[in-house]
Amino acid sequence: MAAATGRYPVLDTALADATLAHLGVGRAAPDVVLLDALVAAFKARVPWESATRIVKRAATADTAACPRWPEEFWADVIERGGGGTCYESNYAFFALLRALGYDGYLTLNNMRDVARPGCHAAIVLSLGGEPWLADVGLSRPLALLSLRAREPRTWPAPLHRCTVHPTGPDTYEIGLEPGTSADPTRAAHAYTLLDRPVDDAAYRAAVTADYGPDGLFLDQLIVSRVIDGVLWRFTTNRRPPALVSFDGTEWAERSVTTDVAETVADRFGVDAATLQAALGAVGAPH
Repeated sequence: MAAATGRYPVLDTALADATLAHLGVGRAAPDVVLLDALVAAFKARVPWESATRIVKRAATADTAACPRWPEEFWADVIERGGGGTCYESNYAFFALLRALGYDGYLTLNNMRDVARPGCHAAIVLSLGGEPWLADVGLSRPLALLSLRAREPRTWPAPLHRCTVHPTGPDTYEIGLEPGTSADPTRAAHAYTLLDRPVDDAAYRAAVTADYGPDGLFLDQLIVSRVIDGVLWRFTTNRRPPALVSFDGTEWAERSVTTDVAETVADRFGVDAATLQAALGAVGAPH
């Protein structure tokens, strides 16, 4: 595991305690058991969603003022049921982990279907001298993964099997099985992990740039969360509107025939006014 770099943020005690209360996880000494509980709680209580960033972008003239740094991110989570995409979610989660005594660093990684390098963020932590990948920034939940072994490994998880395949020095292919609803038999390539520390200034620059002209998920509303052990997802790219679910075995689809914003708010717990504003910003029915 590489040495950490940069002076990453740390949540203050009051906000860390409020966040833990929202997640339903108590304070404890930093170890793998607590980390696993925190990752699971995040995926169960904090949606992967683009609504808050769409609304912030639409309301903010200056791109530099668009990012939702950890304090604002967690306020959105606690007060409005919000969440985020990979950059802001992992940054905020790492600030919480650092407040709890975890040590590690942030990484910027690549995806096959996105041409822009560094399009996906992730956290690497050191526990007992062993490197662990703690990534809460995927719309499909990723298990807490050890990076110690240099041979391919598969990790069981409630909804997916997660695969780690070392492909070079500090480089790993991260995958999910089964695949998507379109091809559930094929393992889904999640991303290429580049296990190299990115300092705080460079990471914040990447967050800010993601609100620029090439920013991801600013033109489509997506909401995804694990609810009672089932992965639910909504996207404005699907027509007619539908809620898609995955129970670990099968994908299912449920048409949205009533008010879209209210239906999505009821399913995911995200503030309906935020969803309505986001739907309007991307020109989708609401």
